[in-house]
Amino acid sequence: MIHVRMFPLGAGLALALALGGQAQAATWSDTSIGYRYGSDFTEPNNPDDVSKHILNLSHASGYSRGQNFFSLDLLQSDGNDPAAGSDSGATEAYLVYRHQLHYGKLFGEPLAFGPVGDVALTGGFDLNTKNSAFAPRKRQLVLGPTLKFDLPRGFLDVSLFFSREWNHCGQVCDSAGVDNRISFDPYYQLNIAWSVPFDAGALPMKFQGFYNINGSKGEDYFGNDTATEQLLRSALMLDVGQLAWGESNELWAGVGYEYWRNKFGNQNAPGVDTDALTVNLEWHF
Repeated sequence: MIHVRMFPLGAGLALALALGGQAQAATWSDTSIGYRYGSDFTEPNNPDDVSKHILNLSHASGYSRGQNFFSLDLLQSDGNDPAAGSDSGATEAYLVYRHQLHYGKLFGEPLAFGPVGDVALTGGFDLNTKNSAFAPRKRQLVLGPTLKFDLPRGFLDVSLFFSREWNHCGQVCDSAGVDNRISFDPYYQLNIAWSVPFDAGALPMKFQGFYNINGSKGEDYFGNDTATEQLLRSALMLDVGQLAWGESNELWAGVGYEYWRNKFGNQNAPGVDTDALTVNLEWHF
């Protein structure tokens, strides 16, 4: 369960952004249910590889002033990443919401230069919860400018965010006798997000993903310095629906790759670096 009320400011921003988008009729929308699986995931301070089944619900839509993006991952680990007090794998929920206000839609003419087709102001939040012994409950806010590149097909967005993060530590901190709530130092996040369709001969394909660089956010629960964090999650997908029954952007299948360094800002410990291949499915409706 995602406890939005734990951080009222995050809930308030979520409501304001969502209402801002819903006040206008959508000009386009895309909703999908996805699945990915990999056996080489890692968790900080855990030397074992972890297999995960991941279900995803995503929605993107545009309206007269900008666009919305929502993504919810439900992650089920195997026993190498156990739930607290159990031999069964832990379950995690991770929610991302982003709202963009486009300069061109607000003022009638895009702020274009070079390869950039327009500029946007992006705000949003991340929320997570997991029933492991660490019991994280991440609350993150982001705000900053986005460069929207002008591509013939698909999109490429590059954003620089100011970010604040609040989190929680369960049994691990309780056992060590340290405060289980933390407010990290402000930090920057560089975010690159893309989805580019292309044709490989007769095969309709797309290359999609995102890449984040998170700056150091001060000290962790135990007084250790956090490190700059990198996360790349990408996928090469085939439009199976177009090939099988002539409906484009309906059923996609492909392979993905997750690259994570200094996971959650941790460093010099087992499990903080990930290189995981995944099999991916998406159903758009």
